[in-house]
Amino acid sequence: MRLCRYQQRDSVQVGFYDEKSIISLAAAATAYGQGTHERLPIPVGDSLIDLLPNGKHAEAAQKLFDWVAKNESMLPANARVETDKVQLLVPIARPNKLLLLAGNYNSHIQEGGGIATERAETFPYVFMKPPSTTLADPGKPVFVPKVSANNVDWECELAIVIGKGGKHITEANALQHVAGYTVVNDISDRKFKPNPGRKERKNDSFFDWLHGKWHDSFCPCGPCVVSAATVPDPQKLKMKLTVNGKVWQDASTAQQIFSVAATIAFISDIVTLEPGDIIATGTPAGVGNTSQTYLHAGDKVEAWIENIGTLVSPIKDEA
Repeated sequence: MRLCRYQQRDSVQVGFYDEKSIISLAAAATAYGQGTHERLPIPVGDSLIDLLPNGKHAEAAQKLFDWVAKNESMLPANARVETDKVQLLVPIARPNKLLLLAGNYNSHIQEGGGIATERAETFPYVFMKPPSTTLADPGKPVFVPKVSANNVDWECELAIVIGKGGKHITEANALQHVAGYTVVNDISDRKFKPNPGRKERKNDSFFDWLHGKWHDSFCPCGPCVVSAATVPDPQKLKMKLTVNGKVWQDASTAQQIFSVAATIAFISDIVTLEPGDIIATGTPAGVGNTSQTYLHAGDKVEAWIENIGTLVSPIKDEA
């Protein structure tokens, strides 16, 4: 089951997602009631968390999805809309936390000049992006910032959506806390250097890197959330990223140093995870910085992960 948020005219709705079309949950629930004489508790509003595993209406949403799959002919014509005729929205509108991993694929570490490492020898490098200003809707532009216009790069990443929060979650139980998965493109300004004439301090290079992650629109997310129940093993997902049709990243989540479960366990030892939190799990080799290839206005980036879909981001200059 894949769920999305989308805007049709002035209305924000929730739907069952497909690359070609979206089925409105509200319209499907009405048709279900007419066909079965049973009313499902599908909530009004555009939040996905309650409809995914660990959500209070997850069972009803899955039941509706299964019914629709067998009874599409009973849906009214207006229940379905072509995907390219609506504006897809970030699946989780305002997550409390947007956490991301750096250096979670040895191939990416090595392409940057680093040395491959084993899980037992290190720990997950976790940083944050401000969700209210970095999250960008599918199909909406990523803006090349005025303050640093020539070094904008891409990173295709599997993202976890937390369904059941908690602290000190064990690795063995971690997947039980997942609502679903989505795609994140961790856009990065590789050579951001505020105040170029500055007096260098010890930690300048780290903060240049960190601040280069924070520009507005630098975290496209979507196009949907796939239910965790649909992905029994998140370490077996193929992933690919193209720029203007050229393949740059082609990998699998099997290559992660820290698995989805290990990542959740580590982070929850530090901070309490909450429903709706998003955790991006790092990127494999194939970023532009390796060949000094960067994004510019007019480019189109497509980040795809198996079972989830393709996150499309056009590139524009900041006004």
